[in-house]
Amino acid sequence: MSRAVGIAVGFALDRAVGDPARFHPVAGLGRYAAAVERVTHRDQRGAGMVHHAVVVGPLVAVAMIAERTCRRPWRRVVLTAAATWAVVGGRSLVREGETIAAQLERDDLPAARQQVTHLVGRDPSGLDGRGVARAAVESLAENTSDAVVAPLLWGAALGVPGLVGYRAINTLDAMVGHRSPRYERFGWTSARIDDVANLVPSRASAALATVLAPIVGGLPRDAARTWRRDAKRHPSPNAGPVEAAFAGALGITLGGVNDYAGRIEDRARMGDGPAPAVSDLPRATRLATAVAWAAAGLSVLIALAPRHGRRPRRGRH
Repeated sequence: MSRAVGIAVGFALDRAVGDPARFHPVAGLGRYAAAVERVTHRDQRGAGMVHHAVVVGPLVAVAMIAERTCRRPWRRVVLTAAATWAVVGGRSLVREGETIAAQLERDDLPAARQQVTHLVGRDPSGLDGRGVARAAVESLAENTSDAVVAPLLWGAALGVPGLVGYRAINTLDAMVGHRSPRYERFGWTSARIDDVANLVPSRASAALATVLAPIVGGLPRDAARTWRRDAKRHPSPNAGPVEAAFAGALGITLGGVNDYAGRIEDRARMGDGPAPAVSDLPRATRLATAVAWAAAGLSVLIALAPRHGRRPRRGRH
């Protein structure tokens, strides 16, 4: 019960106030990981494995000790709520989408190009309004899974260690898991572990987006068909299902040519409709919000589910 209540309270805090403006724990995690990297970095997969273990291991251990120390239910609620608020980033994600939509609506393309860099790693300098809208919708879909659904599900299953461990894994993937001369081998472990950690959450996100398609005027069968047909075309095993389901639910086409600092990627198209327009961004944020709330409800139910293998306490007779 304390885990379920803590997740619910932490999620509500995120929706109400968003990320902490200063002293964000995830920013501190990033600084810690960068400091460790200065010692562990070698152009080798083995060094990347050591780096991953040195960063993630102590954080999970501290989370386990903290949770075990909080023996009273109300303390566990507070700890779980604080951890959930720290690692879930749904409200801030939606705010970014709303800001970009407002900038595009008033034809402030330079501001929208700059704003979208908060969400994506591609070079926005050559993007028109539809290109910025596509980048934002794709990021809303993928990050709803990565920053909301996945931490909630891991928290429901494993408590505070699940919340902290997942966020550490996902942060390392963002820092060293991308392809570049520096991280091609060093970041391999972080990228693969993040892929595994998101296998179930990404498909849960796609399923929720499919079921909730009517909220944005879509049809579940269209979202399911696009997911089934197009997800495998995406280079990411986890971004593919979510982006394809969002494309089908919104009735648009995602994917295309992206420029990553001079490295050009032509990602397969997903969906049957037109490219995203400015008017599709509010619909995408609405779908992302609905998926987030549904995932929170699902996580609470998982946390409340009875744990097999626990012996019931015997009363005194």
